[in-house]
Amino acid sequence: MYQGSCLCGAVKFSVSADFISTDACHCDQCRKWTGHFLASADIPRDSLTISGSEYITWYQSSEKVRRGFCTQCGSSLFFDPLDKVKHAWTSIALGAFNKPTLTHLERHIFVAEKGDYYDINDGLPQNDH
Repeated sequence: MYQGSCLCGAVKFSVSADFISTDACHCDQCRKWTGHFLASADIPRDSLTISGSEYITWYQSSEKVRRGFCTQCGSSLFFDPLDKVKHAWTSIALGAFNKPTLTHLERHIFVAEKGDYYDINDGLPQNDH
């Protein structure tokens, strides 16, 4: 079981299954949303339990996804595909998990949109999209 929260603790969550995958997304939207890039874990949607959901605001950033953040402290928390039939997963920012997570990033995605102020040189696979 994994547990975590936002910065102020108003939103807490637990995940009762293993991570499906982890990645760092460098797309323009994730960079704007987080201030850098989004390191996240995809998890089975039905394994997520949230307390303090009244403190989550959902922003629909495209036709395909909404992003959840804490209304009290502003922590970027959830990346949630809207097509629940096609996507049985949701993503949670890795930084919101309590340690230890016992995981590592698996890949970088949308590197074609990455910021020009940093390099990616950790040896992980990089996908342009």
